[in-house]
Amino acid sequence: MPEELKKIDLQTTPAIPAKDPSVKVKKSFPWKVIGIPLGIVVLVLAVIGIMLLPLRGVIAKAPAVIAAARETGAAIKKQDLVKTKEGLVTTRTNLTALRTEYNKILALKVVPFLGAYISDGDHAIKAGFAALDAGDAAIAALEPNADILGLKGKSNFVSGTADDRIQTAVKTMNALVPKINDMAASVDTLRKEIDYIDPNRYPDHIGKTSIRPQLVGAKEVIENAANLFVNARPLLTNLPNILGYPNEKRYLVIFQNDKELRPTGGFMTAYAQFRFVGGKAILEKSDDIYALDAARTKKYPAPPEILTYLPGVYNLNIRDSNLSPDFKVSMQQFQSMYNNTSGTEHNIDGIITMDTHVLVETLKILGPINASGRVFSAEIDKRCNCAGAIYELEDYSSRPVNYVRTDRKGEIGELMRAMLQMALGVSPSKYWGNLFQMLLTEISDKHIQAYFTDTTIQKAAESFNMAGRIMTASESAAILKYQDGKGWDYLHINEANMGGAKANMFITEKITKDTTVNSDGTMTTNLTIDYKNPYPGSDCGLESGGLCLNAPLRNWIRVYVPAGSMLKDSKGTQSPKDGKALPMTTSQTLGKTVFEGFVVVNPLGVAQLTMTYTSPVKETDGKYRLLIQRQSGSSDQNVIVKLNGHEKINTTLLSDTEFTL
Repeated sequence: MPEELKKIDLQTTPAIPAKDPSVKVKKSFPWKVIGIPLGIVVLVLAVIGIMLLPLRGVIAKAPAVIAAARETGAAIKKQDLVKTKEGLVTTRTNLTALRTEYNKILALKVVPFLGAYISDGDHAIKAGFAALDAGDAAIAALEPNADILGLKGKSNFVSGTADDRIQTAVKTMNALVPKINDMAASVDTLRKEIDYIDPNRYPDHIGKTSIRPQLVGAKEVIENAANLFVNARPLLTNLPNILGYPNEKRYLVIFQNDKELRPTGGFMTAYAQFRFVGGKAILEKSDDIYALDAARTKKYPAPPEILTYLPGVYNLNIRDSNLSPDFKVSMQQFQSMYNNTSGTEHNIDGIITMDTHVLVETLKILGPINASGRVFSAEIDKRCNCAGAIYELEDYSSRPVNYVRTDRKGEIGELMRAMLQMALGVSPSKYWGNLFQMLLTEISDKHIQAYFTDTTIQKAAESFNMAGRIMTASESAAILKYQDGKGWDYLHINEANMGGAKANMFITEKITKDTTVNSDGTMTTNLTIDYKNPYPGSDCGLESGGLCLNAPLRNWIRVYVPAGSMLKDSKGTQSPKDGKALPMTTSQTLGKTVFEGFVVVNPLGVAQLTMTYTSPVKETDGKYRLLIQRQSGSSDQNVIVKLNGHEKINTTLLSDTEFTL
């Protein structure tokens, strides 16, 4: 047998000698251990690199979308429907091109870390299309009524009188409901897509470019706009009905003098009765509020508030019936008393109030108006450092005279009539657009409030926050984010001038709310209200015939806080009878705890009210949430919000406002 093929006997084969521990064996690197994963990573990176090549197309298309969107936004600001419509078309074309390029990188959504950003871009594009859909529906809704709204664009009706135009517009509003529903669906999609994007994934800045703050701000703007539309939707769909189509409506319009502040916004001085027929407003009657009291067929005993803060008054008058800060409650009381007057039309469908701020803002648009032999304007009158129209009203209605005024404040009705004639007697393009936008702002800032007897319309008014309600969980869910008892703190300061002069015209207020979150999650608040009247007193002598505007403010104050709050201490309030120091009292109403007291502020004087109270409200997720409801008619109040001693907010309170810290 050849040697190379010789059989080897395994049993007799010598054993392999053991390794000598003194001999160092060179170890080889375990390439296989990391080689496979590394190869996978390299492969993935290569694939990502190949897939990211289309990103160049995305980057190239994005500027065109941004530019078109900016031009569209500029057209919207100029209220130019034609250019807005063209801009929406251009933006959609460019966004569609961007969508095509972006689809090429959507597969990267499965890649860890990177996928989240790819998804954000996808949601942003979907949100963009939803916004365009909402814009198209809005154009379709607004375009037929362009001239009524004072917008630049074509209209289906441009001839006829102002009344003709309004009536035609109201009739066409019924056709808007489907478009409003289309907008609602698009707005809902927009909000959902934006909610998917988490700004916390992004850095604060990249170089000098702000990233995260801009994302947060953009989300807030979109959320607020969406909320505004959702809240306005019920009112928009009910607008034809409110304006008397198909069935006529009758409303009382009450003028409240906020210079003599009362719980719902001001002392009720005059009223006008309007009948709306298919959008046409017919002024049936206007008169002094005192005329209603003279026509009462029933006496009402004065409630405790009147007996306490208006000494010598033992009956409740219609002019003093707005004692509740909840507008609906006060107007139901007013209507109940109004129904017991002679010579009036009791079949009314609602009550609308407006204050002097609305008057002045209207005159800023219309210009000076002559009524009852006087000139009313928005120009500042140095005699009161107020609008000339305010001085003229006070001079006519409040200055002592040596004869009996039979129509003490009926001048307001004549002024309202003159304003209405001036606004409706010209081309819509001259005033109507500015007036419409002004009214929206006045509603938002609570200078205009409404109560309707129809429950559906009333709910629509409440959803738009024009009903002056003290918010509770059941009634506020559709208004703002606020939910009573759901981790939200609450504050509403309600004041009433029980002295008769117009001191609220001269007084400024600073409200400081310093809240500490306790170890058990409950809250302790130190609330301070500083009053200042820097002007000298007026000549209030009856014999001298002076115009009594600035006099000591006899201020009845109620502070509404979360239910279950406990007052620990209060200083600065006094007895309305003898002026002696008197602590605030505590009661429960309108689903809130109420702290009540009385403060006097003299001309050239200051006053301060302080209180400490605890609230059972607990934070739920490490955030402090606060809703402050502004009193209608109150002067622009400086509000400072502190949390655990640190100032977080310093602002002027113009409307109901939510804060999240």
